[in-house]
Amino acid sequence: MEQPLKGKVALVLGMANENSIAYGVARALKAQGAELAITYQTDRTRDFIAPLIDELQPGVLVKCNVQGAGELEAVFADINAKWGRLDIGVHSIAFAPKDDLHGRVVDTSAEGFSLAMDISCHSFIRMARLAEPLMTQGGTLLTMSYYGAEKVVPNYGVMGPVKAALEASVRYLANELGPRKIRVHAVSPGPVMTRAASGIPAFDALLEESAAQAPLRELIDIDDVGAAAAFLCSDGAKRLTGTTFYVDSGLHTRA
Repeated sequence: MEQPLKGKVALVLGMANENSIAYGVARALKAQGAELAITYQTDRTRDFIAPLIDELQPGVLVKCNVQGAGELEAVFADINAKWGRLDIGVHSIAFAPKDDLHGRVVDTSAEGFSLAMDISCHSFIRMARLAEPLMTQGGTLLTMSYYGAEKVVPNYGVMGPVKAALEASVRYLANELGPRKIRVHAVSPGPVMTRAASGIPAFDALLEESAAQAPLRELIDIDDVGAAAAFLCSDGAKRLTGTTFYVDSGLHTRA
């Protein structure tokens, strides 16, 4: 089997369980030959992903809360010590307090908005800053967005503006890091039942509606996202950067 990412070093942030988009991406990168560094948020999360770790066999496995002082920096120090370089960085982290996520955007608290922006958006910028010196031969940075960044999606709340900021950050980072041959993309999956998605009100109805409206008339899964991510990290996408790459059965084309 051809392995277009053989020998590449890939960091995947945000794996929580077997339903995580981060797991689908890590599995695809591994299948295409990449060596993995994987983070988990808490000791409890470590228990959830234990069977996945046995499968993925990461060269670096470390706990990381992106809000913890020095924790993200420690991840990159471990990668530098292990490989001395990084080729791929995947950011699959998002959070908003329940009250702000379930409420109206106009009622969002300053504290809730700041927290959602820090974890869901600024941590990607921090990841990019830390990755840059290790991507001496260029590389690819990916983050996960959603169509609610572009259009109003019922019950998506404050995460809409936050994801819009994330997609804008992707474009600016692509421009700034392009001279170093570092490519930056947002991957925008259609709705997938993950632990994070379970906190969105009426999500089951959103899944049903999405399957009915998408041109392909079907939902996507984490392996679809993984395949797209692996492509964006490959030489086949070496002239692509700064995009929002939709993996949603065409749902984003519908009015």
